[in-house]
Order: sequence, then C-alpha cells, then structure tokens
Amino acid sequence: MGIEDLGKQASRLAGKAGEFAKQNADKIDEALKSEQAEGISDKILDGAAGLANKVTGGKHSDKVSELRDNLDGKIGNE
Repeated sequence: MGIEDLGKQASRLAGKAGEFAKQNADKIDEALKSEQAEGISDKILDGAAGLANKVTGGKHSDKVSELRDNLDGKIGNE
C-alpha cells in the first residue's frame, strides 16, 4: 500500500467519522455532558494544569486555572 492509498483511506475514514458524528450528534452531546465524562475530564484537566504550572514554575497559575475552568465547563455536567 503506497502513501497515496493511505491518504485515500484516511480521507474515507474521516468522511465516515464525520457522518457518524452528524447522525449521532444528540448521543454524543449527551455523553459529553455525563457524570462519567465529568470525572474523566476533571482528572485530565487537573493533570494538564498541574504540568503547566510545574513547567512554568507557577508563573501563570491564574491563566492556567482560568483555562482549566473554561474547558471544564464545556465537558461533563458541572
């Protein structure tokens, strides 16, 4: 399989994924607003915020916290 074939296959898969998302938009939205999504997203966002604060020495902790809270508001149910 050549690189061109891989590109065509990736394009087909992206199209199928887009179509699936359109057909299941309500279910996807419901899943993103679930308690389970809230718990998972909290762990990921807390870890990412902690890493960002560690790398920057906490110099931008206010911005990191603001960004973390903004993203958290878009995923889960809290």
